[in-house]
Amino acid sequence: MSFRSHMDIALREGRAAAARGEVPVGAVIVAPSGAIVAAAGNRTRELNDPTAHAEILALRAACAAAGSERLPGHALYVTLEPCPMCAAAISFARIARLYYGASDPKSGGIAQGPRSYSHPQCHHVPEVYDGIDAAPSEALLRDFFRERRQC
Repeated sequence: MSFRSHMDIALREGRAAAARGEVPVGAVIVAPSGAIVAAAGNRTRELNDPTAHAEILALRAACAAAGSERLPGHALYVTLEPCPMCAAAISFARIARLYYGASDPKSGGIAQGPRSYSHPQCHHVPEVYDGIDAAPSEALLRDFFRERRQC
């Protein structure tokens, strides 16, 4: 079985988030079968919910579809390095593989800042693959914030 990235769908969700005025982050969860079970973009402003990050919304939808709080064997694709909150939720959901695009030196929780998965309190550590479609993920964020600064 060959690897197939689903970052194109995460990027589409990120662009949709930007169109709604949200920070353009998108996430996709893929079942072990390869089927997409959830996709989401940030909705923190729309929902007035600081936890409505793309990863959290996708996890909620995938868990509801699975009828379980855990998603063993599933993969999560996200355009930006997850923050500490999302990193913890990904661990709690027992996601098997995490693929992300752009690094987040300011708020990242995987390779930056608290490095959530390196702590002994972390009960589950997914396989982590960074830099997947990093250039378009970075461009999406850069363009979004450039436009905001010009307004």
